[in-house]
Amino acid sequence: QAMSFAPIQPWSGKLTQRHDRINVSALSGMKNDLERTTLNTKEKAPEKLMDPLLDLKTETSTDSSPEITTTPGWSYGEFAKTYPNINNIGIATTKTACADLLAQVAIAHTPVSDIDWERVVLFATFGAIYLGAFQYWYQVNIFKKLFDVDKFTSQPWADKLKDTEGLKSLAAQTAVDLTVLTLVYLPTFYVFKAGVFSGSADPAVWLSSGLNNYSTNFAKDEFDLIRVWAPADLVCFSVPLYLRLPARHVVSFVWTAYLSFSRGGH
Repeated sequence: QAMSFAPIQPWSGKLTQRHDRINVSALSGMKNDLERTTLNTKEKAPEKLMDPLLDLKTETSTDSSPEITTTPGWSYGEFAKTYPNINNIGIATTKTACADLLAQVAIAHTPVSDIDWERVVLFATFGAIYLGAFQYWYQVNIFKKLFDVDKFTSQPWADKLKDTEGLKSLAAQTAVDLTVLTLVYLPTFYVFKAGVFSGSADPAVWLSSGLNNYSTNFAKDEFDLIRVWAPADLVCFSVPLYLRLPARHVVSFVWTAYLSFSRGGH
């Protein structure tokens, strides 16, 4: 008689289920560890490695590229543009005094102990009042109203030579300046000289003595004036306005030394 047996659950099945449970648990734990590691990595970035050449680079940069200050340096050109009148008076006063000293010591060979300081004061005062203040007023302010000086003086030299109207204006300015030098500059100089050396406090005496010396020396003075200042004016009236009188003072220094030597004595 055949006997029926209930199927026996194989052991291999139980082992497989247990093995699966172990694997799932292990994978779950690894996953949690990986997430914690990733989170920690995001929260705290790894420090950068120190550059071994960092000190060398810093020293080289310091030596080869010194710190640059932003404080602008003094510029004579900017000063002359900002304070043209003060600049001109200072140059004129110093120039005329130095020119007279040059004429006394270097040309006339006067000992330093015998320098005529009244004569130095004469030229310094004349330089400040006439060459500094008055000359700036008429050669800059008046000439700007009479002539179109800005356009011509701001051009390159090559363009100036092609500017017919500008050249006509240049010739007119030179003619006006020579007239002022003849009729105002020379008489004023002789009146100033009389005021210092005449020994009188009466301005009428200064005027009379000064104009008398002016008329006596007119022919020689006018000849020298034209041959010096005609070509000098052509150059001086061609440069920008703020440099007009400083450039003129270069020629004026030599002229003043000559005038001091020939007409500056008692």
